Amino acid sequence: MNILGISAFYHDSAACLVQDGNIVSAVQEERFTRKKHDFNFPANAIRFCLENSGLTVNDIDYVAFYDKPFLKFERLLETYLTYAPRGIKSFIKSMPLWIKQKLWMKELIKKELGYEGKVLFPEHHESHAASAFYPSPFQRSAILTLDGVGEWTTTSFGTGKDNTIHLIADIKYPHSLGLLYSAFTYYTGFKVNSGEYKVMGLAPYGEPKYVDLILRELVDLKDDGSFKMNMDYFNYNAGLTMTNEKFHKLFGGAPRKPESELRQRDMDLARSVQEVTEMIMLRMAKHVKKETGEKYLCLAGGVALNCVANGKILRENIFDDIWIQPAAGDAGGALGAALFVWYQYLNNERRTDGINDAQKGSYLGPEFSDSEIENYLTKNNIPFTKHSEEFIIEKTAELINGQNVIGWFQGKMEFGPRALGSRSIIGDARSPEMQRKMNLKIKYRESFRPFAPSVLYHKVAEYFELDRPSPYMLLVADVVKNKRKEVPNYNELRGLEKLNTVRSEVPAVTHVDYSARIQTVHKETNPKYFNLLNMFNEKYGCGVIINTSFNVRGEPIVCTPDDAYKCFMRTEMDYLVMGNFILDKKQQPEWKEKTDWQKEFELD
Repeated sequence: MNILGISAFYHDSAACLVQDGNIVSAVQEERFTRKKHDFNFPANAIRFCLENSGLTVNDIDYVAFYDKPFLKFERLLETYLTYAPRGIKSFIKSMPLWIKQKLWMKELIKKELGYEGKVLFPEHHESHAASAFYPSPFQRSAILTLDGVGEWTTTSFGTGKDNTIHLIADIKYPHSLGLLYSAFTYYTGFKVNSGEYKVMGLAPYGEPKYVDLILRELVDLKDDGSFKMNMDYFNYNAGLTMTNEKFHKLFGGAPRKPESELRQRDMDLARSVQEVTEMIMLRMAKHVKKETGEKYLCLAGGVALNCVANGKILRENIFDDIWIQPAAGDAGGALGAALFVWYQYLNNERRTDGINDAQKGSYLGPEFSDSEIENYLTKNNIPFTKHSEEFIIEKTAELINGQNVIGWFQGKMEFGPRALGSRSIIGDARSPEMQRKMNLKIKYRESFRPFAPSVLYHKVAEYFELDRPSPYMLLVADVVKNKRKEVPNYNELRGLEKLNTVRSEVPAVTHVDYSARIQTVHKETNPKYFNLLNMFNEKYGCGVIINTSFNVRGEPIVCTPDDAYKCFMRTEMDYLVMGNFILDKKQQPEWKEKTDWQKEFELD
């Protein structure tokens, strides 16, 4: 049985194919259109899912859409009526699209696909819950979902047992942890729905000066993690911005202008909202444990991408283990909707082994064979050398050791926001200069942004205070004490002064608070990447390398060989290793096209 899952029209549109309960493929629309967080109908993603399995639309038994459009429309109308006439601009902006398109989702899907079968609509947080529980390794668990907003729900908890999900309680709009975090994202000058992870990365440079103020004025937080927000300070209900003048007055001025210099206040605000978020998530986790009595916890929703908070939940030992959906945001809703239909609607049996998840490392996207890559290179007269896989692995390890930055394009593309060793830019984690170099010359992004380590699974405890797998880069843990380096007068340093200090034996992946967002690498899910790290460890005595997504700022992760080559040529990467081919930057013809970010950094 073939079930097609779709998410669309908010942000991060995606499609997935589930065959007999097995996740076969899943991909975001942005990877094809090259528009970051593309929210349009995922026509390209759907086409890939079908063609990848040799199917046509006539082979699809069910289509599952990730939320209920009528309920969402009801929330919009009620909100506008409550705040009228203040919300008239926002109302006028959004209504034509709803009346013309979004309300008639079933008809739209059938028309776009040429599909005559059944279309099903789980609720938004049911889709999130399904994406968290069904692929997890647990036969039963507690479930917690947190995001901006679905239809009405912004947070929910419940249980999953065998093939059934039961949601017990929720928090409703406008009270939303995701929207609280987005308000501070907006206020500190970053883009809502994409800059939240920048706030998380900025937080360790600041002090939690505003925590008490947030809890006194903005959020009424209860012991069980439930909360109400004081809507006098927020504008997202009725306006086109997240915060209002009262909010700005409370925190001492207007929002930071995007791309302007970061002030200590911005860092302190980031730290404060991050600490409040962690406090709320920890209280929620404890309440969910108390209410459900379950040993395990599954997480999804955009807030579940807050890997710092996830790491704290794990370290508190509230649950024996946690599992987080790698595509925790709206993209993962497509997967959750399809799995919800297979298990809950169709009542199919579900069996797990308690160890391995069903997500397959999240390597669920397009793959390109060596012959396809070679055809692309020869057709475009691109200089390359071809080698055996053994040579590729040994040579790439040697290039990393030689302080080169390498584009690594291998196998199936990752589903979700993280590059996990298929569409990655990699480098030497031992290098003190590598973080700055990769931020400014490769990624064209803010210098404060941390990089994540890829580490051999069996070596993780040698480097980080983590005793379990973290294959999806969704847990943060500290560097172990014996790998840290003391920095004289470190506590006297303020803000970005901390950035250029060497804090550990792997400084390029050690954040200013000694933390790292860890990806453990496993032979079962990505043998080539595992073998590369293993080779680097054997030859050079280090089981860790830098792994960042293969893209530049403002663009989606690369999908095709053409995407990879363009990104390679537009940046100061030294080599591109694509399949079993090596491309040396020094041998490439001159590249004349520049990205907007390159031009901006040249001006700086």
